[in-house]
Amino acid sequence: MGELWQNYKAVVIALGVIVVALLSSIVVVPEEEQAVIIRTGEPVRVVNRFKPKVPYGQTGAGIIWRIPFLERVERVDKRVRDLDMQPQQVLSTDQLRLEVNAYARYRIIDPVKMVRTVGDVANVETQLSPIFSSVLRQELGRRTFASLLTAERGTTMHNIRDQLDKEAREYGAQVIDVRIKRADLPQGTPLQSAFARMQTARQQEATTIRAQGAKDAQIIRATADAQAAKIYADAYNKDPQFYDFYRAMQSYESTFAAPDSKSSTIILSPDNDYLRQFKGHP
Repeated sequence: MGELWQNYKAVVIALGVIVVALLSSIVVVPEEEQAVIIRTGEPVRVVNRFKPKVPYGQTGAGIIWRIPFLERVERVDKRVRDLDMQPQQVLSTDQLRLEVNAYARYRIIDPVKMVRTVGDVANVETQLSPIFSSVLRQELGRRTFASLLTAERGTTMHNIRDQLDKEAREYGAQVIDVRIKRADLPQGTPLQSAFARMQTARQQEATTIRAQGAKDAQIIRATADAQAAKIYADAYNKDPQFYDFYRAMQSYESTFAAPDSKSSTIILSPDNDYLRQFKGHP
């Protein structure tokens, strides 16, 4: 056995080196990754490069070959990634300090530029994080707190995304979307002051609404009284004698049929004009 090993030692070693070289030459690139082949520090080609709207199976993923010990593979995620921003304090145009928590969604679309500028994805996020904070603070500083609760918030997010995307392109990345998770007033005195201002504003609004309602009610009552007076006048003009009789009956009912009329005494002269309707003639 020892003699056999001595005779074929060189062959076995050579075969082992060949097997190791072959295994080192084979690289498997999955669908969700793009691989940058770097030779002596310079990117030479990209495998499974990101291409929009290309279905799986046609992107170039699979087994590739590289030159062992001369070429290395930098794997870059093709999927959409999240860039979370640390909570920031932003001063709005109405002088309110806001606690803002936001995130951006991006992907690497130019892996060669990314490798040449920052090296890997982690460094991309390191470079984009302060830019993200600066752009967001600058854009929100032009807005009021109330605008973040309206449709104007969408315009603000688009502006932040466009500015951040412009900077991200320098690192081979594309910013797809930017969203604010929360935008709250800091706890403590600023928050209580804001609540007090909001309460005062709502009270002023309620007072204005009540005053307008009272004004409208007076106008409606005055209009109704004028219409009633007109109706009475028209009725009187059509039949003055009947109208006089009807009004007299109403007066008699109010006077003699009142709840306390049993304990009241009314003394009138028979020829009193108030009792003229009892005489059978006007």
